[in-house]
Amino acid sequence: MARTWSCSGLRWTPEGPALVWDGGRRSALSWGKRVAFAVPDGSVRHCVGARGHACPVRAAVPERSTGARCEECARLDRAHSVAADTLADDPRPYRVYLAWFGPGMVKVGITAVGRGPARLLEQGAVCFSWLGTGPLMAARRAEELLRAALRVPDRIPYADKRAVRAVLPGTEDERAAEVRALHARAVALDGWPEALTAEPCRPVDHVRAFGLADAPAASGAVLRLVAGGAVGGRLVAAAGPDLHLAVAGRESVVLDTRLMTGWELVPLPPADDVLTFPAREFAREQDGLF
Repeated sequence: MARTWSCSGLRWTPEGPALVWDGGRRSALSWGKRVAFAVPDGSVRHCVGARGHACPVRAAVPERSTGARCEECARLDRAHSVAADTLADDPRPYRVYLAWFGPGMVKVGITAVGRGPARLLEQGAVCFSWLGTGPLMAARRAEELLRAALRVPDRIPYADKRAVRAVLPGTEDERAAEVRALHARAVALDGWPEALTAEPCRPVDHVRAFGLADAPAASGAVLRLVAGGAVGGRLVAAAGPDLHLAVAGRESVVLDTRLMTGWELVPLPPADDVLTFPAREFAREQDGLF
């Protein structure tokens, strides 16, 4: 019987993306590398637990879930979380950022200074700029200020991010335009937190880091993994948790690696490209009336 592997997700390192497996082993990913695996027949997806601890009941979780946690483990995982606003006394310095994912898609967020740009790579930000640096609560106030005064969201659905990657503007200046404009409006707002030091607008572009400059446009995305299904293709790009795989008969297909967690996976032998997991096609604009 083939050895099974359990994926902990995709991580972004200074060298690029890597798949992390239970036990700590990493598989570095490079453009052109083959990514191929299957879910054995009869398998069930189980909860991955919380904060380094296994789920006490090994609960089954839905195939479409990107968190792969049962209700109780999800609650424990968010406890004492900056994202959930339950860690107000964190003494670390934080940065406020503006992240751009495509035309009309800019969000505001915060990340610990010590993490550098990792949070932006993990979210799939095509372009970003720092906005300010200071204590956690000052960063939170700036985030709330932009939401209230400028109606800047703090979340953008991954499905929306994926849908626009094929139609990104061609130059860095074009991709940075909305970030520059919003940055200028943000630092001019009344009520800017005194403890937060404003930072100059210096957009960072991730198109080349993600491999999107030379990758074929994605034609669809994997909806979920299922027992007995498989995927095999050549890696052409990656953004956030998503792998863009060139699969026979498609320009490329997006695989959200968060769907891999909680499953036992087996490698596929070298063979023709394959996709038997449920997938959906991206909507395309019509070229004409018909």
